[in-house]
Amino acid sequence: MQRRIDFNCDLGEGCGSDAAIMPFISSASIASGGHAGDAASMRETVALCLAHGVAVGAHPSFEDRAHFGRRELLLSPEAIAGAVTRQFGALADVCAAQGARLHHVKPHGALYNLSARDRDVADAIAGAVHDFDPALLLYGLSGSASTSAAEARGLRAVHEVFAERRYEPDGRLTPRGEADAVIEGLDNALTQVRTVLREGHVVARTGERVPLRADTVCLHGDRPDAVAFARALRGALEDDGIRVAAPGADALR
Repeated sequence: MQRRIDFNCDLGEGCGSDAAIMPFISSASIASGGHAGDAASMRETVALCLAHGVAVGAHPSFEDRAHFGRRELLLSPEAIAGAVTRQFGALADVCAAQGARLHHVKPHGALYNLSARDRDVADAIAGAVHDFDPALLLYGLSGSASTSAAEARGLRAVHEVFAERRYEPDGRLTPRGEADAVIEGLDNALTQVRTVLREGHVVARTGERVPLRADTVCLHGDRPDAVAFARALRGALEDDGIRVAAPGADALR
């Protein structure tokens, strides 16, 4: 049984539940202007993170608000590097003004999934993060091109698993266009998390066991039941004797 895990949530996306979710998580990935968010929302969310001792991360995406960053755009790796740098740079400026430390970068939506399978894109993002601040952690899909690129660049890669997303046999997330891509029921999501932490694998939607490394578990903050979900997941982890803390949390104090 794994004894420590980060619990992260994607926030600052205008869903209205950030303050209620914050007490249950250990790190937040904050929308940085690409798919959602602006200077005011970034300031508000960083302030909440400071109040609750939550590690602050940037959540850059394709610059496509109309589709919430969930549509893949045809951009060169260089253009992607520039877009993510603008976004996490904007959040870093907000952090500096509020006395917070930027802890990590985690791509969002279609960019996250593209970087998980496309090494050129993954290298572009890892390079942009490293060039900006090599002390930043890079969150990516467990065992993917994203985490491999981070490690190759000398960054600390944080292998991410999902509480409420289905998996394919190759370890990818089930595309959102599939009817069963999202796990709606809390009990099923808790079972998935416990299986990963206890047994080191997830059960794909087609029944195969897929080995996964879990450094952090993600909950999407745009779920309508995100607050109840966060409370229940945090409680289940603690009931199982698992410490919830961000990677490198001791250094943040």
